[in-house]
Amino acid sequence: MMIRNYRESYGMFVCGGILFNHESPRRSLHFVTRKITAGVACIKNNVEHPPINEAGEPIIGADGKLHMGDISNMRDWGYAKDYVEAMWLMLQQDEPKDYVIGTNTAYSVEDALRVAFAHVGLNWEDHTVVDKKFFRPTEIKELKGDYSLAKKELGWEPKMSFEDLMKLMVDEDLKKFQ
Repeated sequence: MMIRNYRESYGMFVCGGILFNHESPRRSLHFVTRKITAGVACIKNNVEHPPINEAGEPIIGADGKLHMGDISNMRDWGYAKDYVEAMWLMLQQDEPKDYVIGTNTAYSVEDALRVAFAHVGLNWEDHTVVDKKFFRPTEIKELKGDYSLAKKELGWEPKMSFEDLMKLMVDEDLKKFQ
């Protein structure tokens, strides 16, 4: 609403982007995708001192497993590089406008675990524990973005698939966590 207010009140060229989860290896470990990919890398590489999770504990517990919250939650995860392209395209238009940027798909945290662990030849169920202390009381069960307006007006659509994104992030974390 603030963007629209400045655009309409002051004639400013401002565009709004409602960007759904845009992920990359640069994302903080406090985001679930990075927690997963870093956890996979630490388990695969037998890292002695894994990074710390949101509870201030190593992401890999004393039991050697990745401790997760509610793995049934679904998110629209896309590649940050694709989203930057969408933002650039918004700013190239003759008239400013607001757009939703997403992938119009939703995958569960369990799906992310499955893809990430399978990428290194491991079964996620053997290396993951659902831990109630990581459940969020106000968590939204599913978020999904409809990018149809961006496709129609900007010619934009996501290029990287969810599976390829998770594999890219695992590969980067395998290098980082040795």
